[in-house]
Amino acid sequence: MKVRTENPKSFRDFKLSSFDCFGTLIDWNEGVYKALEPIRSRLPESHPLYTDRRGFLSKFSSFEVPLVINNPRGIYSTLLSEAYMKLARNFGQTPTEEEGKAFGASVGDWPAFPDSVAALNSMKKHYKLVILSNVDRTSFAKVLAGPLAEVEFDAVYTAEDIGSYKPDINNFEYLLSHVEKDFGLKKDQILHTAQSLRADHAPAKLIGLDSAWIVRGDEGFAMGGEWADYDGKIEYTWKFETMEEISKAVEKDFRQQNTA
Repeated sequence: MKVRTENPKSFRDFKLSSFDCFGTLIDWNEGVYKALEPIRSRLPESHPLYTDRRGFLSKFSSFEVPLVINNPRGIYSTLLSEAYMKLARNFGQTPTEEEGKAFGASVGDWPAFPDSVAALNSMKKHYKLVILSNVDRTSFAKVLAGPLAEVEFDAVYTAEDIGSYKPDINNFEYLLSHVEKDFGLKKDQILHTAQSLRADHAPAKLIGLDSAWIVRGDEGFAMGGEWADYDGKIEYTWKFETMEEISKAVEKDFRQQNTA
């Protein structure tokens, strides 16, 4: 992985920031881990994954990711339910359909990271804000009514709208074409801000889209991919640990322009 060093850019070069949601703005790890508690609680305390949060989330992802990739027109909440059932059965459990449905419907209950709302509202002063997310419209409506209710997005493009899931390059082509149609902006005016290496930064490089990597700590692997697996496949423009950090960097850049 490397940072683009040729032709260094300023945050002032962009007019719009597109965002991945789950893992970047919404704490996927915390939300999913809590919603999977019925399965985890049935494991014997001696099971190696009973107290291994990282391993438990990775195990869930081993079922969720293939379902999403192999069912591009599947509704995300339904695919989540299927992944839940597969995980439980893998542990020798017999989950009820109600359990699976409850997990699929839990998306709106997953918490935002503590800095997400303030950071987004700060960046809103300078950019159009657009969501590009592997989610269905109904589930994301719950997010907009819940943890991100205080943020006004200019557009939301979901996997259900597009008919495929990231990292399919089609999702990013959809982003570019709709941003041009909806806002009259070109690719070089868009900054894609995301945590996931697999779903966002790898295809962003393929399509030539500037990106900011929001690392979000050591658990990003669960849905975003292991760092070592993407060596040479990622070329982000900026790297920050949190949304708070990038929002402050954006604000500083624009403030310098105003005082120049």
